[in-house]
Amino acid sequence: MPMSELAKKYGVHPTQIGTWKRAAIENMATAFTRRGHDPERVDEAQVEKLHSKIGQLVVERDFLANASVQLLGTRGKKW
Repeated sequence: MPMSELAKKYGVHPTQIGTWKRAAIENMATAFTRRGHDPERVDEAQVEKLHSKIGQLVVERDFLANASVQLLGTRGKKW
């Protein structure tokens, strides 16, 4: 719908609609972020939890690799 029709329908000046449109486009990215939330801020508790999980998975991988050597004889050999 052209701006002139929108302006007539809602009783505002066409330049006001243009101003609103530019403001909406310029601020669109911030419309989808939570208020007070800094996307660059790192959640230290979450990082610590993920590091702990990585450590656990490394230990499990190493354990299973060593067990496969004992069972199959060579490390990394596919059966």
